[in-house]
Amino acid sequence: MSLLIRNLTRRAIPRLRYNAIVGRVFGKNQQTEISLAFVSPARSRVLNRTYRGKNRPANILTFPLTHDSGEILICLATARAEARRVGLPFPKYLQQLFIHGLLHLKGCTHGSRMEKLELWVEQSLPDWTSARRR
Repeated sequence: MSLLIRNLTRRAIPRLRYNAIVGRVFGKNQQTEISLAFVSPARSRVLNRTYRGKNRPANILTFPLTHDSGEILICLATARAEARRVGLPFPKYLQQLFIHGLLHLKGCTHGSRMEKLELWVEQSLPDWTSARRR
């Protein structure tokens, strides 16, 4: 498993167990290559408009490349605002977004099956707070 994380913003990214999450979704022994990039609202808006026809920043965009590889782009500013709106701590919400994106890379589409998988992955992970800086 290979995970490349890039922060293309000036904001700090929460410390999560990104590799553990990828391992839970794809399996620890599977040969996967995932790129996770944190992008600005401006970049997210351009990509969302180009690939989805929506002229606003997306919280998350996923781009499957092959059966075992893909790229996930998360707009930190959009995700942080959404976390406040739904009343979740930002790291917890970011973890949920990352799981959501990984399941899309794995081929899942929105619906009750995907929601059940998201919940299963989230509940099977160690508490997200243990990864935060103390």
